[in-house]
Amino acid sequence: MLDLTGRTAFDESHDMFRDTVRRFFQQESAPHHDRWEEEGLVEPDFWLKCGEAGLLCPTVPEDHGGLGLDFGFNAVVAEEHAYSGCPAGLTLQSDIIADYLVEYGTEAQKQAYLPKMVSGELITAIAMTEPGTGSDLQAIKTTARREGDEYVINGSKTYITNGQTCGLVIVVAKTDPSQGARGTSLILIETDAPGFARGRNLDKIGLHGADTSELFFQDVRVPVTNLLGEEGAGFVYLMNQLPQERLSIAISAQASAQRAFDIAVEYVKDRPAFGGKLFDLQNTRFVLAGLKAKLQAGWAQMDWAIKRHSQGELTAAEASAAKLFHTELQWEVCDAALQLHGGAGYMNEYEIARIWRDARVTRIYGGASEIMKEIVARSI
Repeated sequence: MLDLTGRTAFDESHDMFRDTVRRFFQQESAPHHDRWEEEGLVEPDFWLKCGEAGLLCPTVPEDHGGLGLDFGFNAVVAEEHAYSGCPAGLTLQSDIIADYLVEYGTEAQKQAYLPKMVSGELITAIAMTEPGTGSDLQAIKTTARREGDEYVINGSKTYITNGQTCGLVIVVAKTDPSQGARGTSLILIETDAPGFARGRNLDKIGLHGADTSELFFQDVRVPVTNLLGEEGAGFVYLMNQLPQERLSIAISAQASAQRAFDIAVEYVKDRPAFGGKLFDLQNTRFVLAGLKAKLQAGWAQMDWAIKRHSQGELTAAEASAAKLFHTELQWEVCDAALQLHGGAGYMNEYEIARIWRDARVTRIYGGASEIMKEIVARSI
């Protein structure tokens, strides 16, 4: 259980909400983790339960079906979601995609999609990455060519979270390839559109319960009213929204690191070794002490970043630094926790094995650690 002692990012209303969120994940998520791992996705019915419990898109305004709350409520969900080990792509929908629609959507787009995102009726995805681009979003090749009152979309995307279950995708495409980044736009595509196809559910090292897909667009026609925001402004929109995305990843990484630490402590205090417990050995205690000190510092930075973002003051460099620090810390803690489990840590029946596998990707998605270092370096 996450310790709230000394937390400065939250007030009493956040703490009350956390109790609800924690109980929800314990009752509705934890019993299904093994099955979701085997099946490779979380069924849409779970999303409906999340919506009914008020866990989806807390910051969406009330007139668009949401609760109109501050980002701190998103952070509560992200922490409990990660600590519980739930694989569903809830934070993608709540912390990333919802804000694109709130900030840049037309009133018709907001009314069409946001209430269903809040209720869990609609699962969403954002399609940025392509087979040959990775973090270089300026190099995307998917095109959206205008023909009269329609866009015709052609191209492919990969590594798309929620790809197998989504009903709506924000597609990053070139509306004017000659303009580079300034020719990039965001197009809303409903997945029942002719010419849209899902590829396979990708076979990943970890996050087996989270569906991740290839998506294909072959002469997909959508009305020009599906343009999100202004034509050619897509790259600017992506840059504007990346700080919150990276903060969301940092929050989840910190909570996951704490979970790995907690189960390692539980294991070593129970595991017999050399006539006592594994915890009695100085090396074990010193490893855990070092990790606890770093986690303590991590939680302090986490609260600082959440409050700063809630006040609209978190910079892109600060968000990048947070993602860099917390995802690297997550890997350090998870790897040490697995080591403390010894051979048991390499067995899939132990929770630490799944946490360790799932942790590896956070230093890659949302901008690799190397990209984060470059962004931070530019601010120095």
